[in-house]
Order: sequence, then structure tokens, then C-alpha cells
Amino acid sequence: MDLLLNDVEIRVLGCLLEKEMATPEYYPLTLNALTNACNQKSNRDPVMSLEDADVIRALDALRTRGLAMQSAEGVRVPRYRHTLAEKLHLEPPQLAVLAELLLRGPQTLGELRTRAERMQPLADLAVVEEILGELAEHSPALATQLPRQPGQKENRYAHLLAGSPAVDTAPRGVPPEAARVQVTAVDQRIAQLEEEVAALRLEIAELRQSMSDFRAQFE
Repeated sequence: MDLLLNDVEIRVLGCLLEKEMATPEYYPLTLNALTNACNQKSNRDPVMSLEDADVIRALDALRTRGLAMQSAEGVRVPRYRHTLAEKLHLEPPQLAVLAELLLRGPQTLGELRTRAERMQPLADLAVVEEILGELAEHSPALATQLPRQPGQKENRYAHLLAGSPAVDTAPRGVPPEAARVQVTAVDQRIAQLEEEVAALRLEIAELRQSMSDFRAQFE
């Protein structure tokens, strides 16, 4: 089965999984609710800004793979649900951990347990590790442990629904001081404002020339 999903399809599928377990009273989701879920600023990495059309395209792609469908519930307004549990025979704890990996990318055991518990109780880190092992041994494999990078104290885990995750092998330098980060942000903001002022000046000059040309027609 083809599980090479793109970033938008990953986000849509993750949101459907999350909302089914976290807010079942609102599930299946309308298109508007699903788009809003995809664009949430909390519990998302990266934060996205998707349009309804983007979500529809992703839903269509997921439907062709048998991973989502339009629900028969709420026939007055189209609603959408995932079919991952039926398609891949996954249990709620597995779905909760997989949802977090889809929504926030690679994470440690502790991060996954803390974040997934809002959807499904997870007794301890050993349970999360066991679930990740089940996902890794699934056919097709759905999760994997990433190589530990320099400076990292714990292993991280990633989903495989978009293929093998890229591993950052670049050496990590010393993090900049807080003051430097602040100065850099201010400098970037000033540069952006200068570009905006220059664009406005050009626009004003063009308007003045247009007015001058217009007046010249009546002189």
C-alpha cells in the first residue's frame, strides 16, 4: 500500500486522528473545522496556513489510498473521517501516538507520552516504547527510532507515512545568546520595514506620475 503522503496529507490525517479522540463530540469534521484544526498554532509543528482547497485535495488523495472518507453522518453538511483504524487494524493507543508523530514530527518517549495522553491514557514510558515497537513492526512499518544526534540525551521517534525521515547530520553549534537572538530579530524587522517604505515610495511616485499625465491631457 502506498503510504508516501505529502506534508498536507500528513497534517489532515493527523488532525482527523486527533479530533476523533480528543473531541469526539465534534467528529467527524466539517471542512471548515478540519481546516481550522490543520492551521492550529498549538500542538502543531510546523504551523501551517492551509486553504479549504488544500484540505480538499489532501482528502481526495487520502481517500484514494483508503485512509479517509466522507462520513454518512451529518448529511446536511459534508463531514470527513479517517479510516486508518480499519485499513491498518490499529488500536486507540497506537492511533494516539501516531497522531502526535503526524502532528508534531519526531519526538522523545517523554514528549509522546505527555502529549498523547490528552487522547489516550498511557501508563508510563514503557507503554509508549511498546507501542512504538508495534508501529515499527507493523506491515507496512509506521514508525522508527531515529539515530541519536550530537547534543541529544534521548532517542527520538518518527512516523514513516511520508517515507524515511531525513536525518540532520550537521554538527550543532553553541546556541546564540538571548540578546543576540533579540538583536537579530530587531534587525530583520528593521530591514523588512525599510523594504516596505521603499515600496511605498515607489508606489507614491508612480501615482504622482499618473496624476501628472492625467492633468496634461487637459492642458
